[in-house]
Amino acid sequence: MVCINQYAHNEQKFFFTVREALFTLSLMVRIAIVGGGIGGLTVALALREFGFEAEVYEQAPELLDVGAAIAVWPNALRVLERLGLAHKIREHSGEMREIRWLDKRGTLINSVSIPPSVALHRADLQATLLHALQPASIHLGHSLVSYEQRADKVIATFTNGHTIEADFLIGADGIHSDVRAQLLGNDQPLYRGYTVWRGISAATPDSIPPATAIEIHGRGQRFGIGSVGGGRIGWWAASNSTTQHTCAENPQPELLRLFAGWFAPAAHLIEETAPHRILTTAAFDREPTRKWGDKRVTLLGDAIHPTTPNLGQGGCLAMEDAMVLARCFETYGATEEALRKYESCRYQRTAAITKYSRYYGTIGQSDNIFILLSKKLLFTLAPEAVLQRLVQTVFAYDATTVTV
Repeated sequence: MVCINQYAHNEQKFFFTVREALFTLSLMVRIAIVGGGIGGLTVALALREFGFEAEVYEQAPELLDVGAAIAVWPNALRVLERLGLAHKIREHSGEMREIRWLDKRGTLINSVSIPPSVALHRADLQATLLHALQPASIHLGHSLVSYEQRADKVIATFTNGHTIEADFLIGADGIHSDVRAQLLGNDQPLYRGYTVWRGISAATPDSIPPATAIEIHGRGQRFGIGSVGGGRIGWWAASNSTTQHTCAENPQPELLRLFAGWFAPAAHLIEETAPHRILTTAAFDREPTRKWGDKRVTLLGDAIHPTTPNLGQGGCLAMEDAMVLARCFETYGATEEALRKYESCRYQRTAAITKYSRYYGTIGQSDNIFILLSKKLLFTLAPEAVLQRLVQTVFAYDATTVTV
């Protein structure tokens, strides 16, 4: 009996020592993340969750209170729950349990109930992620010049003259990624023919139901509404344009002209949003590519699969990427194989969502009267069970359990 107990004790001690050694080795792996947005911060947290520490290099000199609303749908909430941050996110958010489609007069076309989701100010989401990391791991004012791969290392150089050496480099630096430009060439994102405005208003019109995301459809135009918590309403507007509008000193007059005569809350929300707080962007995406990385470099989020905003999945996909990448490091170790597994796991999912979002935008922004009538008829007649299956195509994905 003594021998058996001693054997069990030694075996337990052995496995403890192995786990301790593996943990120590993971801390010795140097992982550099270029980009301190939603994707970059989430992957730093996800890697830490599985025992790997990373350094984040962000080009901005400080992380300001900028941006508009962002939806965190069920697929992304699962990632935040795994990271222990979902409850903090909910504290700053407005809840969504239903999606409603209206025509421009405010008449209900159809609706669908959805699993609990949230929307919040992008700055609140970024701040929550940022505060969950060690301040020393965030390096501001670092704009990438180039990187060089040498055997088992990556050397990155920044415009401030700083050079770093890492075992792996993750490009999470957005749609105009410098990491992507060096890896895949300086191809430009594709303009999809419409301008998008985003804002957050402190006014809450009485006709806006609680816990509901609203999308209003017109001819070549749409308007979206939803609570972002704290008594605020987030809204977005889209209108066809042959010109790629990206900024305007005061977009209010144009927006009020475009949405004159629409469901009353649209104009009210535009009027109650400070002009300098209205963001103007063009709708872009890229065709999916199977090459996401090379050797010890990979890409994540908008840097590799930018998507139009129609399904609200840009930030959500980046959070999915982050979790899958971290799990691949856990499963395959700190190896190039882990990066290639991550890339192969994520290609099909991200390519599909990018295409679905583009198609939805093409139909939603159509100004063809026959397409408009067909769209309204299909939306009106579609049973909720059909709409449920469609939204579950996007929402059911679980990055915390999917096979890697």
